[in-house]
Amino acid sequence: MIPESHPRYESLLIREKIVKAFKEGILADSGMIAHGRGEAFDYLLGEKTSTPAKMAIKAGAAAILLAKNPVFSVNGNTAALVAEEMVELSLLSGGCLEINLFHRTPQRVNAIEGVLKQAGAGKVLGLDDEKLKYLDGIESPRATASPGGIYDADVILVPLEDGDRADILEKTGKTVITIDLNPLSRTSRMSSISIVDNIVRVLPLLIQEIRNLKRERIDKLQQILDNFDNQENLKESLKFFKIKK
Repeated sequence: MIPESHPRYESLLIREKIVKAFKEGILADSGMIAHGRGEAFDYLLGEKTSTPAKMAIKAGAAAILLAKNPVFSVNGNTAALVAEEMVELSLLSGGCLEINLFHRTPQRVNAIEGVLKQAGAGKVLGLDDEKLKYLDGIESPRATASPGGIYDADVILVPLEDGDRADILEKTGKTVITIDLNPLSRTSRMSSISIVDNIVRVLPLLIQEIRNLKRERIDKLQQILDNFDNQENLKESLKFFKIKK
C-alpha cells in the first residue's frame, strides 16, 4: 500500500501497473526496462506537461480529425497504462486500434486483446488470425501491419514506439504521431508530430483537444497542422528538462 503522501505516489502507482501487466503476460520483460528509462526522463521533465507538449497534442488532434483512416497502435506498455483512454480515443475519432508488438507471441496478443475488449473496444486489429501484411524495411516482428489498419492508414498514433518503425512509417507518406519522453530519441526525431510527455498525461489531453476541435472547419484544422514544426517543437521541449545541482 503506497501512502498518498509519498512524493513519488503517482509514479509508484504507474510502476505497480507495469509490474502487474508483466505478471499477467501483457508486458514483455524489456517493457519494464523501457518504462524505467521513460520514468527517468519524466523526473527531469518535472512530471508535468510542458507548453511544447500541449502544442504537439493540439497538432496531433488536428491530424487525427483530418485523417481518412486514423489508426492507434497498441503495445504492452500502452495496454498496461492507458487501455481505457485508447479505446475512448478510437471511439471518439472513428479510428481503429491495432496491436503491434516487438516481442510478439500468441499469448501476448490474446492478453492485450482481452485488456482492450474489457476496456470497451469493439473490433481490434493486428491479431494472429488475420492475413497480416509486412512493412518493407523493418527487420523485427513489428513489421506486421493489418490491411485496413496500419498498412493502409494515413495517420498513425504510435505511442512508445521503436525509432526504426517510426522512420519507415514516415517514409511511406503516413503522418506519424508519437509519444516519447525522450526528445532526442530517433523516434522523436523521425516522426511527424512528437509529443514529449508521459502517455498517462497525454491521452486525456489528446481526447479533450479532439473534443475541442471536432466542430472546427477543415481549413482551421489544416492551419493548425501546417503551423506546427516538429523539429522546432523538439528544441523547445529540451528547454523544459531541468537538472538540479
